[in-house]
Amino acid sequence: MLLVDHFPPILPATLADRLATRLPLAADVAPVTALLTAALRRHDPEAAADETALRSRMVGLKSWSRRQVVVVPVGADGSPSLDQPPLAWIALEDRASGRTNVQFVIAADAPEREALAASLLDWAVEVGGSFARARGVEATKLTTDANELDTDRAQLLAAAGYEMVRSWLHMRRPVAPEEATSLPAPREGTRVRRVHRHDSGLPVAQDVRTVHRMLEKSFADHFNSYRESFAEFVQRLIEAPDEADWDHWWIAEIEREGRWLPAGGLVAAPMKATPTRGAGTYLEYLGVHRSARGHGIAKSLLRAAIRDAAERGRVFVDLEVDDDSPTGADGIYASMGWETFERTRSWHAVAPAHPSRLLEPPSAM
Repeated sequence: MLLVDHFPPILPATLADRLATRLPLAADVAPVTALLTAALRRHDPEAAADETALRSRMVGLKSWSRRQVVVVPVGADGSPSLDQPPLAWIALEDRASGRTNVQFVIAADAPEREALAASLLDWAVEVGGSFARARGVEATKLTTDANELDTDRAQLLAAAGYEMVRSWLHMRRPVAPEEATSLPAPREGTRVRRVHRHDSGLPVAQDVRTVHRMLEKSFADHFNSYRESFAEFVQRLIEAPDEADWDHWWIAEIEREGRWLPAGGLVAAPMKATPTRGAGTYLEYLGVHRSARGHGIAKSLLRAAIRDAAERGRVFVDLEVDDDSPTGADGIYASMGWETFERTRSWHAVAPAHPSRLLEPPSAM
């Protein structure tokens, strides 16, 4: 039986006999990956969506924290097609209390593209409201990103009531082979180590908790920071066990009264080689506990990642930073050789909580 969302998007009346929505199936992953890759390549000819990661989000364990639909042609029997590729996809992730991530893509040649986008983004408000109700909060913030050069996406978001609220710098630093041995050591009284691991390869629980605590404490005063419980943090790791590269997790420590105490954490991941760039490392999260700032912890963690990249033969390290970071992180990165190569923008809207639609007739949506 073909599954559809209980309260699906209301598509424009002019498209009702041509397009319909349904829940994603495994066969949709490849064509949606192609849609996302085409959108990315409008600004980076070598960019590509990660099909493995997308599979987890669409039909794997990560799909459980999302509500999503694909838009497909209507079949001969009047139901959503099973054998034609999707023209659009939208997914809402219940990311944290008060925060819902929105990801969507619409084919460039989709019919009545602007009206279709409006209907999907209206549905995002409906879904976000249901997440807010379940979380017990009055509203949730809908968050999505767009390349600074993507005027098409910006227009679709603005028309749906989204506001551009922040710019992000995507920075890259080249890595030289000699940096495997030439970088300065951490300051006296501080040190950096990888997370401890069991013989199975899995990290020691205390270190996982430490990294979570360092990230939560360090980002508490940052823009768009929402508390993520340890249970939620762990759930994200469990959802993607093959994506967690434990040998790319570092903990910084500081000596106080004869004890080594956590001071910061860094989570990174490998980046596949491209024809012109080679392989690299991406810094996903870098946090320094507020009580440990001013001791060179951030630079020590960054050097650990650079040294590791050089040892592995990688040629660059990428990261993303808030253009208005309250800690001046972009200045630290620039001083260590990072340069901005791309900018993206965060767009936000608000979805108020609403009563359960299961208690109302469908027309009340």
